[in-house]
Amino acid sequence: MQISTGCRRIARVFLPFAAGYYLSYLFRTINALIASHLSSDTGVGAADLGLLTSVYFLVFAAAQIPVGILLDRFGPRRVQSVLLLLAAFGAGLFSVSTGFLSLLIARAMIGLGVAAALTAGLKSIILWFPRERVALLNGYMIMLGSLGAVTATSPVEHLLAWMGWRQLFEILAAATGATALLIYVVVPQRRDVLSTARATLSSVFGDRRFWRMAPLSATCVGSSWSLQGLWASPWLTDVEELDRASLVRQLFIMSIVLSCGAWLFGMTVHYVKRRGAGAETILAMVAVLFIAAEIAVVLRAPLPSILLWSVVAIVGTATVVSFAVIADYFPPELAGRANGALNVLHFGWAFLAQYVTGLILEQWSATDGHRPVQAYQAAFGLNVALQIATLVWFALPWCRSIASWMSSILVFRPADVPNALESVGLYESSVILLPADDDLEW
Repeated sequence: MQISTGCRRIARVFLPFAAGYYLSYLFRTINALIASHLSSDTGVGAADLGLLTSVYFLVFAAAQIPVGILLDRFGPRRVQSVLLLLAAFGAGLFSVSTGFLSLLIARAMIGLGVAAALTAGLKSIILWFPRERVALLNGYMIMLGSLGAVTATSPVEHLLAWMGWRQLFEILAAATGATALLIYVVVPQRRDVLSTARATLSSVFGDRRFWRMAPLSATCVGSSWSLQGLWASPWLTDVEELDRASLVRQLFIMSIVLSCGAWLFGMTVHYVKRRGAGAETILAMVAVLFIAAEIAVVLRAPLPSILLWSVVAIVGTATVVSFAVIADYFPPELAGRANGALNVLHFGWAFLAQYVTGLILEQWSATDGHRPVQAYQAAFGLNVALQIATLVWFALPWCRSIASWMSSILVFRPADVPNALESVGLYESSVILLPADDDLEW
C-alpha cells in the first residue's frame, strides 16, 4: 500500500510540476541557441539581445515574493496552472512578434508565467512527501527540469533545420497550455495544510542567516544562469572560434552536465543531512569551485574548455543546495515565502549579470561580427570579483570562530592551567599537584 501511495503521489504531484519546471528551463535557455536567428530576423544588437533575454529574469524575480505568498495561501496547484496559461499566451505572442518591443513584452509574459515553476514544485514536495525525502526529491525535480536546457541545444537545433523559431514557439505555447491543464486536473489540493500561520515575510528578511547565505547563492547561481542562458554561446564563438556544430555540441554537453548536477547535489545533500550535518559547507565548496572555473575561463588557462564550462553550467543547479539551507532556516509554512525570497535574488542577479554583460560588450566594437577577448574578460571579471566578495561575507562567521579558537589556544595564562587540567580530570589528582599561581615562575 505504501509503494502504491508513493507511486500515485509521484505520478499525480511530482511529475506534473516537473513538466512545468522543464518548460521553464527550456524558455530560460533557448535564446542562447536562437540568438543569431533573432538578430538576423529582427536586427537586435548585443545590448538589446541581452535585455530581451534577461527581461525573463527581471520579471521572474519581481514575481517571486507575490508568488511565494500565493503559494502559501492557495497552494501550488491553482497558482501554477493559472500562471502557465499566461506563459502559453506569451509564447504565442513571441511567435508572431516582429519588433523589439513586442518581443520584449512577450518574453516578459513568459517570465511571469513560469515564475512559480520551481517554487510551486518545491512547495508541492514539502506538502506531499516526508521531510527526510525533501532534499532528494528537490534534486530530482531540478534534474528533470534542467532537461529543458538539454532540449534547448541539439534537439532544438534539429527542429530549427526544418522549421523556423516562430513555429517552434507555437509548439511551446501549445505544450505549456496543455501542462497548465494537466496540473489543474490531475494534482490534488491539500486544503488542510495551507498556511494559516501569522508568519510573514519579515520572518525571512529579518533573519541574519538568510542575508549571510543569499548573496553568495544569488551571485553564483544567477551568474551560471546568465552565462549558460546567453553569453556562453558568444564566448565560444568569438573567443574560442567554434563553428556552429561544435558550439551546439558543447552547449549540449553543458546541459547534460547541468542535469546530472541536480541529481548529484540532491544526493549529496541527502547524504550529508542523514548524518546530521548542514548544507552550508557544500554551498561554500560549490562557490569556490565555480569562482575557480570562471577565473580559469577569463585567464584562458590551458585546460579543456568543456571542463571549465561544465563547472559553470553545473552551478546552475546548486539551487538544490541553497533551498536545502533555506529548509534548515525556516518552518514548512514559510517555505513558499522563503524560497520565493531567495529566488528574487537568484533571478534578479541573473538579470543584472546578463544585461550588464551586454552593455559592457557594447563598449568594444565588433570586427566581422566578433568582439575581442578583452571585452568578455572585462565583463566576466567584474562578475567574478563580486562573487568573491559575497564568498568572503559568507565565510566571515567561520573566520571569526576560527580566530576565536586560535586566540584561546595562543593566549595562555597560568591561572588557566588548573581549569584546563580539571576539565580532563588531572587537577588535584594523585599524580599532579599544582602550587598557587603566585608561586609559579614562568
